[in-house]
Amino acid sequence: MPELPEVETVCRGLAPCLTGRRLARVTVRRAGLRLPFPDRMAERLTGRVVMMVARRAKYILFHLDDGEVVIAHLGMSGRMVISGPGAPPPGKHDHVVLETDDGAVVTFNDARRFGLMIMTGAAGLAGHPLLADLGPEPLERDFTPALLSCALAGRKSAIKLALLDQTVVAGLGNIPRLRRAAKNGACMVIREGF
Repeated sequence: MPELPEVETVCRGLAPCLTGRRLARVTVRRAGLRLPFPDRMAERLTGRVVMMVARRAKYILFHLDDGEVVIAHLGMSGRMVISGPGAPPPGKHDHVVLETDDGAVVTFNDARRFGLMIMTGAAGLAGHPLLADLGPEPLERDFTPALLSCALAGRKSAIKLALLDQTVVAGLGNIPRLRRAAKNGACMVIREGF
């Protein structure tokens, strides 16, 4: 499963390609992955401008100009593939294709279909069930040793188990799994000819 460093890398790879770009065409090629895709997702996304690409824990957030936010999770095998104009036709595991007004193509590929892509309003983002109980972000400036000490106070579990609890620190994961994913090249943004 992609952990915080991989998801942060994916967001940083997607941001230059999507930020400020209009989604000229969106293709949804199945009914859903781990969760059903939102009703009329392709229609709702087509024509929208991506204002910002962000991350919260292990979730990728596409903030749109109409106040909606796409929440995406890569699951265990998901990846975002960036291609230029004339990208090859979608493959078997290419489930959502976002084409921008400048010809970039971002494809959500997920062979095992454990990922997700849903939509919510920006106003309710912090309270969304996927995000509401997450702890502080370890890459933020206000994440200090004192904050972590407070979050761990009174816990009797091993430190590794405590840190894997997403309510203590958002996005941390199991390092052996992380090394295996990095070794296999999983969960990265792949730029093809763009």
